[in-house]
Amino acid sequence: MRIITAALFIFLLLLQYRLWFGKNSVSDYLELQESVAHQIAQNEKLNQRNKLIYADIDDLKNGLEAIEERARNELGMIKDGETFFRVINTDQ
Repeated sequence: MRIITAALFIFLLLLQYRLWFGKNSVSDYLELQESVAHQIAQNEKLNQRNKLIYADIDDLKNGLEAIEERARNELGMIKDGETFFRVINTDQ
């Protein structure tokens, strides 16, 4: 009976060692859980960015105001009869 008890105790110790220090242990689980949380946060940021891009695409497809705004800001275009003024900041 003592031999069986000793064998079971040793087996329990080996299982505990593997649980706390072996491969796929508790520390590995906690690291993976932190990694998943970080990835979820990063995915949420990317989803927000994608929503903004999709809204911009829809605005460009449907509205002329967005196209006009882009042409003015990015290409420097002006309408007929408008006067363009460039303000130069001299603080730099």
